[in-house]
Amino acid sequence: MLEKPAGNGTLAKAVQAYLQETLGADARIRQWGGARNLPYFLQDAFDLHEFLLRDKEILLASGRKGRLPALRTLRTQLDKLAHITERPVVFATGTLASYERKRLVEHKVPFVVPGNQLYLPDLGIDFREYFRQPQLAVTTFTPATQALFIAALLRGEWRDSWQPVELLVELGYTTMTLTRAVRELTAAGLMTAHQEGRTRQLHVKYPPDQVWVQAAPFLRTPVKRTVWVDGQRSAKQPRAPLAGQSALAFYSMLAEPAYPICAVSAAQWKAAQNAGIHTLPEPQPGASQWEVWSYTPSLGQDSQLVDPLSLTLSLKDESDDRVRQALGALRGRFPW
Repeated sequence: MLEKPAGNGTLAKAVQAYLQETLGADARIRQWGGARNLPYFLQDAFDLHEFLLRDKEILLASGRKGRLPALRTLRTQLDKLAHITERPVVFATGTLASYERKRLVEHKVPFVVPGNQLYLPDLGIDFREYFRQPQLAVTTFTPATQALFIAALLRGEWRDSWQPVELLVELGYTTMTLTRAVRELTAAGLMTAHQEGRTRQLHVKYPPDQVWVQAAPFLRTPVKRTVWVDGQRSAKQPRAPLAGQSALAFYSMLAEPAYPICAVSAAQWKAAQNAGIHTLPEPQPGASQWEVWSYTPSLGQDSQLVDPLSLTLSLKDESDDRVRQALGALRGRFPW
C-alpha cells in the first residue's frame, strides 16, 4: 500500500525524477509502510520506499549508513528483503565507484544511481550514461598536481586547451598520478576536462596571469627540507639548479647569499645520500645549502635555475624586505 510521499530533496525523489526522465514512467515513489514489521537488522540497514514500474510493485532500498556495505552483506540483505516482502528490490545510492558498479552488475544486483545508471536485469533495463565520481575536496594541491600545473604555465606558447598526457613522460609520473592531478585541477575550478576521442583534454578557464592568481590558495612551497653540504668533501653531487636567494639574485638586483643555494628532488637527495655525500650541522667555508623539493626542480627550460613560479612559492613566507622587493621584480619574469 502506498503511503506518505518521499520528502523533497531525498534520494527517493531523485530516483523518481530519473525514472521519469529515462523511462517516461510516472513512478510515484513513496515511503513503504511495512518497514516496522521487518527484522531489526533490515530496519537498521535501509530506508525503504515503494513504486510501481511496468505493473510491478518494487521496493527501493537506500543505505542508512551513507556508504556501500560489502557486496556479500548487501546481497544477503537484499535477498532477505525480497524473500520477506515477495517483491523485487532495487538498491539506490547517490554515487558509486567504478569497481563497485562493475561488481553489482556482475552479480546482477539491481541498482539505480540517479542521473547516472539504472540497472534492472529482471526487467531488461540497463541504462549506462556517465559515472559520477564522489566530489573531491581540495585544499592544497599534491606535489604532482602542482608540478603539472606549473609546467603547463611555463610553456612558451600559451594554449587554453591541452593534453595533460603530453607532460606525463617529461615529469616522470604514472597514469594514475596524472588522473589524480586532473581531478584536483578540475575540483579546484581552475580547469575543465573533456574527452576528444581517446584523448583527454584540459581546458583552462582563465588566461595564465589570472589562473595563477586563482590557484594561489592551493599552491605551497616545494621545499620539504634544507641541508648543509660540504662541497669540498662530497663526491658525485647531482647537477642541481640554483634555488632560493641564489636564483632570486640572478633574476633580480638582490645580492647573492654568502653560501650558494641549489635545489634537488627527493630522488636526487636519496641518491646523493647513498653515494656518501657529506652533510654539515651548520655552514662552514666551502659549504652550500641544498633544498630538497617535493617535485623536480627542473620544470623550466633553464637547467641552471629553478623556474620563477616555483621560486616564488619557495620564498613566499620570507619577511626580509629586500627579498620581498626582489620577488616583486621577479613577477616581471613570469612567462606571460
